[in-house]
Amino acid sequence: MSSNRKLKPSPPPALPLKWALGLAAGVTLIHLWLLDSASRPLSLDASAPSSLSSAAPPAVNASMRTRRIETAPLKAAAPVAGTTRLSLTSPTQPQRTSNASPAAPPPQPPPPEPPAPAMAAEQAALAAVPPAQAEVSAELASEASAPSAPITSPPPAPPLPADRDPSTPVAAQASAPPGQTAALQAPPPSEIPQLQLPPSVRLQYELSGQSRGLNYSANALLTWHNESQRYEARLLISGLLILNPRLSISVGELGPQGVSPRRFSDKARSEQATHFQPERGRIVFSNNAPEVPWQPGVQDRLSLFFQLAGMLAGDPGRFATGTQVRVPTAGTREVDIWTFTVTGTPTLALPGGEQATVALRREPRRAYDQTIEIWFAPGLGFVPVRMRITQGNGDVLDQKLASVQAW
Repeated sequence: MSSNRKLKPSPPPALPLKWALGLAAGVTLIHLWLLDSASRPLSLDASAPSSLSSAAPPAVNASMRTRRIETAPLKAAAPVAGTTRLSLTSPTQPQRTSNASPAAPPPQPPPPEPPAPAMAAEQAALAAVPPAQAEVSAELASEASAPSAPITSPPPAPPLPADRDPSTPVAAQASAPPGQTAALQAPPPSEIPQLQLPPSVRLQYELSGQSRGLNYSANALLTWHNESQRYEARLLISGLLILNPRLSISVGELGPQGVSPRRFSDKARSEQATHFQPERGRIVFSNNAPEVPWQPGVQDRLSLFFQLAGMLAGDPGRFATGTQVRVPTAGTREVDIWTFTVTGTPTLALPGGEQATVALRREPRRAYDQTIEIWFAPGLGFVPVRMRITQGNGDVLDQKLASVQAW
């Protein structure tokens, strides 16, 4: 049984306590001595420990201190030829070099060579300018030294063009040279006759037309409300075959020039509006079309009927056959000069009865433009009793007076 028993290794003998303490103290002293000896060569302070004050400093340390004291001021004070302007053009200030010891002043560098008179003047001027502005000053100085180009006066503005053809759209004036203001051509005050606007009235029309070879019919109601200083006009077109009734409204003021619209709107599927702003001298469109100048006498496509009626009623003898009437007229996108010509005084057979009339006609101003004809009845205060619009493709819209009612 004793032979089968395994022998356990015996533990090493324990170190005596006094030996362990002595070993720890020795290791600590060695560490302290190494730290102290390692810190002495790296110290550049002038004040050394008392143990080294009596002995002369090592040659290596003295030479290191001497080179630091002599070299640092030389870097800051030694001028380099050709670098004066570069240092001034830098927007940042040069870094200052701190002296290791204020004991000995730095050696004086040799005086630089005197610059040329032109360079000396330039350096003196640049020295008074802050570094951040030196580059701009140098550029100005170089420009001043260059020969200056002769100063020429701007060319005179081109003369204003003559009055344009009234049939030319106002949009064509957008290509006028800069400096010229596009303006509408309105009839001079001497061409505006005495006005006599019709009283409030309701006009019912029978409307017939042809579109793309198809004939159709509808009804139209035109109302004019005269409040002596303000007005409102409405034109509503509706019918069985018209899916979206069309409503045009014009509101504004009445004054010495006659009808002065403030807002015109035209709505079929969606509404578009034109705003007249005489206080600003502008006409503004709701569909972001370019603004155009406003002027007295401008009309919209609905107020135009009653402005012409007032002109005819105010001085009928002035509008003989062949007379032309020019009126600036605004739609929902632009303003054009509409020129009407008096074509005669026919008597019309209308659904509401016969009426003696004065006929006005506006010819197409350009390709695919409309021909507009209006007949005014003197016996009804010169209200429009018939209006016919012929499109450039041959489509026709004709509305004839069926009844009239004062209100």
